[in-house]
Amino acid sequence: MARRSIPPAPLRGIVSACGIDLDSSVVVSGVSDDSRTISAGDVFFCVRGANFDGHDAALDATSRGAVAVVVDHPLDLPAEVVQVVVPDVREVIGTMASRALGDPSSRLTMMGVTGTNGKTSTVMFVGALLRALGHETLTIGTLTGTRTTPEAIDLQGQLADAVSAGATHVVMEVSSHALAMGRVNGIVFDVAAFSNLSRDHLDLHGTMEEYFATKSELFVPSRARRSVVNVDDEWGRLLASRTSVPVTSCSVSELGDVRVTASGVAYRWRGLDVSIGAGGSFAVLNSFLALEMVVSVGCAVDDVARAAVAIGPVEGRFQSVPTESDYTVIVDYAHTPDALRALLHSVRVLTNGRVIVVFGCGGDRDRGKRAEMGAVVDELADVAFVTSDNPRSEDPESIISDVLDGMGHGTCAVSSVVDRALAIESAVSGARGADIVVIAGKGHEPYQEVAGEFLAFSDVEVARLAVTRRSGSR
Repeated sequence: MARRSIPPAPLRGIVSACGIDLDSSVVVSGVSDDSRTISAGDVFFCVRGANFDGHDAALDATSRGAVAVVVDHPLDLPAEVVQVVVPDVREVIGTMASRALGDPSSRLTMMGVTGTNGKTSTVMFVGALLRALGHETLTIGTLTGTRTTPEAIDLQGQLADAVSAGATHVVMEVSSHALAMGRVNGIVFDVAAFSNLSRDHLDLHGTMEEYFATKSELFVPSRARRSVVNVDDEWGRLLASRTSVPVTSCSVSELGDVRVTASGVAYRWRGLDVSIGAGGSFAVLNSFLALEMVVSVGCAVDDVARAAVAIGPVEGRFQSVPTESDYTVIVDYAHTPDALRALLHSVRVLTNGRVIVVFGCGGDRDRGKRAEMGAVVDELADVAFVTSDNPRSEDPESIISDVLDGMGHGTCAVSSVVDRALAIESAVSGARGADIVVIAGKGHEPYQEVAGEFLAFSDVEVARLAVTRRSGSR
């Protein structure tokens, strides 16, 4: 929820961005979707949420000084309050906020990345490339805020701030929630990228087909001028065949001499040698997408290839925790079946030792993927500790039980340890030789969400402590 001040402007001009002809001389000085933040002269957007309807707060907003409200049906409000009635408030808030703030995205090179897995890494890789090439760049995504894609007013405010600060480029994650809820309305991306699609967020979308349809909304001429699409993914191939936006297709098979380690990857791209400081096999695709995105907005191929050395590891994405011995500890955000499979395949080729996995599943989310994730680990790991992720309002043991339903069919040694810190400690203390310990699911997150509370918890820090304790005990 957010409020932004704007230079006094006619409300009529703001709503005209959505094709609304308003017969009113009202001037507004701010936009907000949170009645608690309203100041005199604001327009209040009555957004319907999962747990609260902004229409119920309209009277409160006007008592605080709102001179106009955007609603989906007329309300009983003081006669002097202008009511702008639209079919869906969420559909217009982004476009109207953009107009109110001076259409900031039109003054920036806008680059968006969508997909199930790889969004964060690709965005951070693009940001590193652009900065190395001398472009003042803002990155927006999982690592920069509380949402993958900010709510519309917050997002437009960040873009306006970026313009004021002299930025020329913005690269951001575009989630399916953002597309479904209109958060990026009012933005035309210079390039949009698609990484992949696998099971996630079906609690919102229902089916993979609906999930894909939502992602596809980014790849239409009214939202994107060109696109970069991973065609190694079956959904990517379908997208590339259907979109009317110009497509640069990416397949890892196009790359030459691919070399992967835990600390970096290298390959030949467009006849040039590229080396980046982020490890794991999926870093190949993510960096490939990043390179092509940067070229698509006008940067020279030779310059981009040289700039690739600026790409480094991304927090919580195949992040290595230093150890005192030959074993390796990796922290990764993988929290879907496909992401976990890709992660473990990547790890498996890097060691002759055992693969030890600590993982769980989030509560209040797609229950159907729990056994699938368990089956992936059962197939690809040697030792597994099934533990709590973010149980939220659910019983952690019940979630673990769902995960275990997919396990026990192979040779993987499986233990259930509800306490995540103890599970990490057990995995690290039991590692030997060339073993790789993989701690999956939470990545960069500094908390655990348990029974409505956010408790301080970092996989990286807990793993570091476990390594230190192990070293001190020997």
